[in-house]
Amino acid sequence: MPAIMPISDLRNYTDVLKEVDSSSRVYLTRNGRGAYAIMTVEEADELDHLRTLHNVLGDLKKAEMRSNREGWVSDEEMQKVMGLDD
Repeated sequence: MPAIMPISDLRNYTDVLKEVDSSSRVYLTRNGRGAYAIMTVEEADELDHLRTLHNVLGDLKKAEMRSNREGWVSDEEMQKVMGLDD
């Protein structure tokens, strides 16, 4: 369960950081509204990997739609363009 604390609790940041682990973020509020989240470096790295994967999958979907619209390139044509033909 995430911890929700006012940002003023950062005065005692060591106590706040004790609440953070790989399964629990700490959410900080400002004036009663969510403002920040504190998470582990591992969790931030995982989030970056997921964001990158999401972007790549989106690009692949766009490429597939464009290929369906404009036509696909055969293996033979691609190998020739890349200089891999014998």
